[in-house]
Amino acid sequence: MKPIVIGHRGASGYRPEHTGSAFELAFALGADAVEPDIVATRDGVLVVRHENDVSGTTDVASRPEFADRRATKQIDGRVVTGWFTEDFTWAELSTLRARERLPEVRRSSATFDGRFPILRLRDVFELIDRASGGAKRRLGMVAEIKHATYFESIGLPLDELFAAEVNAAGWNAGDGRLVIESFEQDVLRKVYARGIYGKRIYLLEARGKPFDEVTRLGAKAPHYADYLTESGLYGLSGRVNGISVDKSLILATDGDKDKDEDGDGGGASDLVDHAHAAGLEIYCWTLRPENRFLARSYRRGRLKADFGDWQAEFRTIMGTGIDGVFADHPDLAVLVRDER
Repeated sequence: MKPIVIGHRGASGYRPEHTGSAFELAFALGADAVEPDIVATRDGVLVVRHENDVSGTTDVASRPEFADRRATKQIDGRVVTGWFTEDFTWAELSTLRARERLPEVRRSSATFDGRFPILRLRDVFELIDRASGGAKRRLGMVAEIKHATYFESIGLPLDELFAAEVNAAGWNAGDGRLVIESFEQDVLRKVYARGIYGKRIYLLEARGKPFDEVTRLGAKAPHYADYLTESGLYGLSGRVNGISVDKSLILATDGDKDKDEDGDGGGASDLVDHAHAAGLEIYCWTLRPENRFLARSYRRGRLKADFGDWQAEFRTIMGTGIDGVFADHPDLAVLVRDER
């Protein structure tokens, strides 16, 4: 079975991420689904941004009327300084315009800075419904719920807000179009308890611990890596429908994720086989063609922004039998998938 191709925050290799243009282009380039990251405003409106800190993805820093909203907070155990969605109403956030998050790598995308507004989750549901009308394939959403424990601590329960949006949009038909993912199992469990029928996908890092479990268990909280063992995967069976991991775990690289680079690729690991043996689907993130993001053995040339041997890396990942891949350039992932 061919893996599904998911436009990572839309076609974010070509347009500023999470914009209407990025999502529409992703479907035009062959993506089967798009992935919005979901955070909340002060008045409980769900918006799609990579983080609740919007400093790097909008023009907020250049807006003098919002200068006093700059703050320093602790988000999932990390100290972050910037402008945060929960400090704005939707009416205020809607005046901001999107910017390219990686302008040094995605220079052509950065030429669209300032053209597109921020979207609400409901806007993305409507966009997919419109795109589905002319498509010959089923189009879906992989919704990532971000920082659920943090948002609940400030009185913004994302599970409740998300369930209400799904039902209002008519997306709770259990037809396979909706997938819900998070780095926190608690919010996946709560969304399911609210009667939302999408597949539940647990996001797993190579390092670190899930913040919801750290909040509950402290130092006794398991590491993400504990769930990636054979016994850990079997333990997830029945609690979630699948997992989604950094591609370095599929390629068995020795990359340093903190530097946003992957190490040497030495073929594929056996993680996909182990996940399938446990009855779990498995996706990976993120397929990108630029040298900066490729495992070292697939890089070509001197510049980080140049395309390396992305075809070889993509083929190695898809050759594992993986169920889905997130891609910034959906057309490139579709090309490799369909060639196979």
